[in-house]
Amino acid sequence: MWRCLSVIGRRRRPRALAPWALPTFALVLGTGLAACDRDEATPQTPPPEVIAQVVQATSVPIVVELPGRLQAVRTAEVRARVDGIVERRLYEEGTDVREGQTLFQIDPRPLKARLAAAQAALRRAEAEAANARQDVERFRPLVARNAISQQEFDAAQARLARAEADVESAQAQVEQARLDLGYATVTAPISGRAGRAQVTEGALVSAAGGTLLTTIEQLDPIYVNFSHSSSQVLNIRKDVESGRLKAPSLDQMRVTVVLEDGTVYAKAGRLNFLDLAVDPGTGTVSLRAVLPNEERLLLPGEFVRARIEVGVNPAGITVPQKAVQFSAESASVLVVGENNIVAQRPVKLGELVGDSWIIAQGLRPGERVIVEGQLKARPGAPVQVAAASRQAGQSAGPGQQGGAGKPPVQR
Repeated sequence: MWRCLSVIGRRRRPRALAPWALPTFALVLGTGLAACDRDEATPQTPPPEVIAQVVQATSVPIVVELPGRLQAVRTAEVRARVDGIVERRLYEEGTDVREGQTLFQIDPRPLKARLAAAQAALRRAEAEAANARQDVERFRPLVARNAISQQEFDAAQARLARAEADVESAQAQVEQARLDLGYATVTAPISGRAGRAQVTEGALVSAAGGTLLTTIEQLDPIYVNFSHSSSQVLNIRKDVESGRLKAPSLDQMRVTVVLEDGTVYAKAGRLNFLDLAVDPGTGTVSLRAVLPNEERLLLPGEFVRARIEVGVNPAGITVPQKAVQFSAESASVLVVGENNIVAQRPVKLGELVGDSWIIAQGLRPGERVIVEGQLKARPGAPVQVAAASRQAGQSAGPGQQGGAGKPPVQR
């Protein structure tokens, strides 16, 4: 206050005021002195305190998550192979059946009659062949003594050859009739889960139309089919060739699936197929993994999300998910530079591994990233830095506790 009065005192003395202006001058003078008192009493605001984390290079697992659909390893459509009437269904729908187990019984009586007729035709053909063979044996010494002509002997040999051919044809018909009779008992071609019956007792089935009776699917193990962008596959191959990514062999790539309710299936599988052609319509490459399914929890046709562990980045950089700020244009982090001055740094994100983002571009090891207190920090302004609770690169990865419930996202 005394400083303010001294400043006022050093100013040029004002002219004499009119009596009516004295109250106004006193009010203005009191307000100015009060403001001076508040300025002298207010201390200088210290920089806001934030928590920063030192970025470090570490081994980071690269996980790619893709949508996929489950498919049975083997699927067999059980169809009618003979014409007839279905007499009985001999299995329970929706249960496991073994290979060779009887599923349906088709009326065998017409097929038995057909077999009997074929067997009779075979016996007749065999009798004619035996008679023709006797004629040839009888004519052989006669033609040698010129008792009969050569033409008659040749005709007898031709009858024998025709009779033997008729025997072979009759044998084939008997075998076909026997097969048809066996087809009347419909058995399971593979072991697996038998589906709903497509026909009921009394239904007429046709071999020519291939009437579908039921379907059997093998559910253990089970396939999961998915597709990946051809450009992303090319980038992974380039990273492997350059050494930026250490990847196992194709059949050693671990695959886990996330079910429709968000839970992770407990048993992991392996990648077992990578198509060598790119789909021209979608620009993607087809992949397939095989997973164990003893409990039959995974069902064919179900949509899942497949997580493929394509390899490990030996010099990866990660930051906590909460340290990344998003805008309409890009993602960025707040970096503490020299003299504790804050700078906003745009970054290129990789995958979300656990609760940390993989930084593809924009950060170098040794830099300090603000992980708490971003709302108090402003680019270009100083901050007071506190020690981070943990260093970068030690954040939870896939399968660790810190990343539970947060799936990796392909960017």
